Amino acid sequence: MNALADLQLSSALSQAKPKLPSGSATNPDQVDKVAKDFEAVFINEIMGAMFEGVSSGGAFGGGPGETIFRSMMIERYSKTIAAQGGFGLAAAVKRELLHVQEKPQ
Repeated sequence: MNALADLQLSSALSQAKPKLPSGSATNPDQVDKVAKDFEAVFINEIMGAMFEGVSSGGAFGGGPGETIFRSMMIERYSKTIAAQGGFGLAAAVKRELLHVQEKPQ
């Protein structure tokens, strides 16, 4: 019975069309900001994984404060990298968002 419910849910989701909320970002400047924010989140995830392997020993390292400030530092790095062009992901995301919005609903 559970497999049947999963199959029905999967079928319903595949048939559902995504609808843009009213007042959605149709302005290219808004879409650009959303795309850059998405790329910053993506870069943040990559850099977070990168910094997991970095040990923080020494006289001035470690502790819960470093964990908090490290995440803030990675977030700031990510936003700066994305604002300066990033990996090029924002351009692709922006292009796709504009393309989806041009299609009739």
